[in-house]
Amino acid sequence: MSESLDTIAIPGYLAGTWTADPIHSEVGFAVRHLVSRTRGRFTGFDVTITTGEDPLASSVTATIDLASVDTGFAARDAHLRSVEYFDVENHPTMTYRSTGVRLADDGWLVDGELTLHGITRPVPLAMTVNGFGPDPFGGYRAGFSATAQLSRREFGIDLTVPMDGGGVVVGDKVWIALEIEAVRQG
Repeated sequence: MSESLDTIAIPGYLAGTWTADPIHSEVGFAVRHLVSRTRGRFTGFDVTITTGEDPLASSVTATIDLASVDTGFAARDAHLRSVEYFDVENHPTMTYRSTGVRLADDGWLVDGELTLHGITRPVPLAMTVNGFGPDPFGGYRAGFSATAQLSRREFGIDLTVPMDGGGVVVGDKVWIALEIEAVRQG
């Protein structure tokens, strides 16, 4: 690590419990489709962040409603909800639980476990703390951005349709992007 906790300043940092404001937050993803990337998001989610007096003692939990997937194309969304992908009838949610927070060379790393399709695997999140500050409603907000990459096959989602000339229609790697604006509770 190039920096120690003593040299990292987090302006306005406050310990507390924060919940994601769904209007000002996004849980998004992208996956390779043919020769480009297709993007989507989940509109139903519950994210709780606890910031500790020591930032390294912070934690996060999240539950994402898989039926809320939105790629901007209803037929694709229905296919994603089907047994071939999310199987929302049997696995209606995806959950994340952090197991630790540590400094990384260029920010923070949240270690955690993602449960998807009935399978739990470690998925670290590269996180940026965007800031803490008052809002115009008398509350206090915190902003976080995070990214991750995972293999859908590691979670039992292994639909593979080959393309003529090589490759597959939908790639294995899924890029995750989170933009969370959270409101301090209490």
